[in-house]
Amino acid sequence: MLDRDTHLLLVEDEPVLREVTATRLRDHGYEVVQAASGEAAIERLSEFAFDVVITDLRLPGVDGTAVVEAARDRYDEIVVVVVTGYGTVPDAVAAIKQGASDFVTKPVEFEHLLHVLSSALEQRRLKTENAYLRSQLDARYRFDGIVGRSQAMRDLFEMLETVSATASTILITGETGTGKELVARAIHQNSPRSKQRFVALNCGAIPETLLEAEMFGHVRGAFTGAVANRPGRFEQAHRGTLFLDEVGTMNASLQAKLLRALQEREFERVGDTRPIKVDVRIIAATNADLGRMVEEGTLREDLYYRLNVIPVHLPPLRARREDIPALVRGFLDRLGAEQLPPRTDVAVSQEAMRQLMAFPWPGNVRQLENAIERALALSPGRSHIDVGDLPPEVRQADPDEPEDPARLPEDGIDLRAHLQRIERDLVEAALARSGGNKQQAARLLGIKRTTLVEKTKRMAP
Repeated sequence: MLDRDTHLLLVEDEPVLREVTATRLRDHGYEVVQAASGEAAIERLSEFAFDVVITDLRLPGVDGTAVVEAARDRYDEIVVVVVTGYGTVPDAVAAIKQGASDFVTKPVEFEHLLHVLSSALEQRRLKTENAYLRSQLDARYRFDGIVGRSQAMRDLFEMLETVSATASTILITGETGTGKELVARAIHQNSPRSKQRFVALNCGAIPETLLEAEMFGHVRGAFTGAVANRPGRFEQAHRGTLFLDEVGTMNASLQAKLLRALQEREFERVGDTRPIKVDVRIIAATNADLGRMVEEGTLREDLYYRLNVIPVHLPPLRARREDIPALVRGFLDRLGAEQLPPRTDVAVSQEAMRQLMAFPWPGNVRQLENAIERALALSPGRSHIDVGDLPPEVRQADPDEPEDPARLPEDGIDLRAHLQRIERDLVEAALARSGGNKQQAARLLGIKRTTLVEKTKRMAP
C-alpha cells in the first residue's frame, strides 16, 4: 500500500478495461479518477494536480500524446505512464522524450504496471529531495510579467498586444488583487510611450479634499500649506501613461474636471486659471461596477463612456484555477532569487499544489503570492514546500477529489448557493473571454445582454 493518498488519472476509452483497472488500482491505495477521452483528461488536468496519469496512446479525438503534453506542461513533478500496443512502441518512446516517465504494452500485466508506477514515484521523490529541475514557462503563457495558460488569459494577452500599440483610453475591471496595475504597466511597457513615465495614482487612497491637487497640481497660496507651485500627476505623465486606480471613488466635481481633461487634453492647476496642455494616455481601473454607478447617479455617464473606450476585464483566480501552477512557479523563481542566499531549487509538492488549487483565493493573485512568500519563509534549507508550510486557511481547503459540479456531498448541499457560484464563475469567464464586452459575453453564454447586465448587478459586492 502507498504511504499516503496518491491521486491518479486513468485515461482509457474502453469502459470495461478502464473500470477493471481503476478498481484494482484503488485496491492498492490509489485515489483514481477516470477519463474516457483525451479531451476529458485535459479538462481534468486543468482543474486538479494529480500525482500520476496513466493514458492509452490510441484515443479517439485528442490522443494520448496530447494528454502527456498537457500533464507535463502544467506540472513539473507529475508522473505519466503511457499504455501502448506492441506495434506502436516507437510512439511510446516518442512520448517518453516528450516527458512521460515510462510505458507499458498491451495486454497490460497489472503487477508490471504496479512496479512501473512504484519506480516512477520513487524517482520523483528522489528528484524532489535532491534538486528541482525547473522548466521555463513558454512565451505563449506570458505577457510582460503576467502569467497564465488558461484560455481567458491567452485571449487577454492577445488583446493586450493589440491595444498596447494604440493611444486609446483603457478601463481595467476586476476584483481586488487580480493584478490591474500590473496589466496597466504591461500595456505601457509595450506601447510607443514606453520610454516616457508611467505615473500611478490611487484615487481611493487620497482624501477627497486633496485628490484634485494631487491629480492636477496647485499654485502657491491655493490653499493652506501650498507654499510653492507643484505639478500634478497629469503633468508628471506628459507624453507617457497615467494610471488612475479606483477611479469610481471621485466626487461629482472632480468627475467633471477629469472629463474636461480627457476631452480637451488640458486642465488648470488648483488656484490658477491658465490652461495647461498635456499629451497623456489614460488607463483607469476599478473593482466597482461603473455601469451600475451610472444608473444610480453616482458616476457621470459621459465620463463613463470616456473611460470605457477599450474595456479589459481580469477574471478572478477562482475562475482560472489552471493558471495556479504557472503562477506558483513564477513566484518561486522571483521570490527565491530575492532571498539571501538565493534559493533556486525550491519546488511545491503535488499534495501542496492540490491544496493551492482547491482554495478559492478571495484575495486573488496577490493573496496567492503572499502565501508562497510565507511558505518560502517557513521552509528554510528545504528544497520543497509541503502542505504544512501553507497558510491555515489554505490547508483547510478540501482537495480530496476534483471539483465536480454535479457531485452531491453525503451531507447534502445548498443548491441555490451552489448554482449561484457556478453561474458567477461562468459569467466571470465569459466577461474575461470577451475582454469585458457584455454583448459578446452574453453571446458566449447564450443569453440576452440585458439578462447579463441584470446578473452582474446581482453579483456585485
